[in-house]
Amino acid sequence: YETVRGENRGKALPMSRSAADLIINPATTFKEKPDPSGLVFGTVFTDNMLTVEWSLTSGWEKPYIRPLENLSLHPASSSFHYALELFEGMKAYRGVDGKIRLFRPTLNMDRMVRSAAQATLPCFDKEELLECIRKLVEVEKEWVPYSTSASLYIRPTLIGTEPSLGIKKPTKALLYVILSPVGPYFASGSFNPISLWADPKYVRAWKGGTGDCKLGGNYGSSVYAQQEAMELGCQQVLWLYGEDHQITEVGTMNLFLYWENEDGEEELATPPLDGIILPGVTRQSILELARKWGEFKVSERYITMSDLTAALEENRVKEMFGAGTACVVCPISKILYKGKNLHIPTMENGPQLATRFLNQLTDIQVRDSLLWYDNNNEKGEIEGMNGFSVTGSRN
Repeated sequence: YETVRGENRGKALPMSRSAADLIINPATTFKEKPDPSGLVFGTVFTDNMLTVEWSLTSGWEKPYIRPLENLSLHPASSSFHYALELFEGMKAYRGVDGKIRLFRPTLNMDRMVRSAAQATLPCFDKEELLECIRKLVEVEKEWVPYSTSASLYIRPTLIGTEPSLGIKKPTKALLYVILSPVGPYFASGSFNPISLWADPKYVRAWKGGTGDCKLGGNYGSSVYAQQEAMELGCQQVLWLYGEDHQITEVGTMNLFLYWENEDGEEELATPPLDGIILPGVTRQSILELARKWGEFKVSERYITMSDLTAALEENRVKEMFGAGTACVVCPISKILYKGKNLHIPTMENGPQLATRFLNQLTDIQVRDSLLWYDNNNEKGEIEGMNGFSVTGSRN
């Protein structure tokens, strides 16, 4: 086995097993399904899980769908000691037509393979894993909420399991997928504004690091700052980078600024993919939608806190919002920076643009309109924006 780096980083090597080898041995006792209106993010799990073991000597074993259970791992497993692990976050939605679909799952598979290469974990065939996930969701289809405000969160995870205290790429690994029905990510609700804390004394990522991969270590190391933000009355950390305090991303979201820029242009701006931030699926979707509309300038550019504070003083800021799989689109109303609360006038401006993105993405996810979502790309759909059907065979 080998990891892939440089220009070829993230290209998948063939799995020794395919989805055709999948063994389904589902649970025979079932938990009660929760009320979608009372879901707390990530606290309820479905009856079954997907597991696939890997070793250097045998390659990938047969994939299994089995009852959800605790993992049995050696206490010296490399994922425990050296954070040799990664995860992904996806969602399955029940459409207004009753069908279940995943939203742009191939982008998640692409990112997962890149993360695996960075963590020196084994690569896999993206299409075969996605087909296994589709079958798992099909088995658990009654767990997909009958609601347009809730969904089934999908958490693919890959961990090193070699029982050794040596710091090296693992010779054993486990890939597993668990499912959780979820409502709004934030306790405040699905589209209520949140406040951010920005302090340069903490750094989430740096150039040459792993900030563009979905590794658990990136998140675990952020909890300390997140706790301090909450103690200061803020819900999330706005991560800054560099001596000029560049805005990068929020704890669980990519960031967007809708403003009148320095040249007097109406602009939607978001930080560029320079290795510091995570290349979010929702981020990419928002950029593609905005460019398709062609109504204002769309930029991937650096934004500093000085840029933002100057724009606020000159009343040039219209909206600021976060975007991610967990929250979809989330308005931002306040940033605590250098001991001062910066009021962001997102809600005073509608928020028209954030609401439009939320509605458009929600429509795509639940197929409320056929305008963008025809599978044959015959009705103006952005290429690659269509979902992935769960109820049929792979397409």
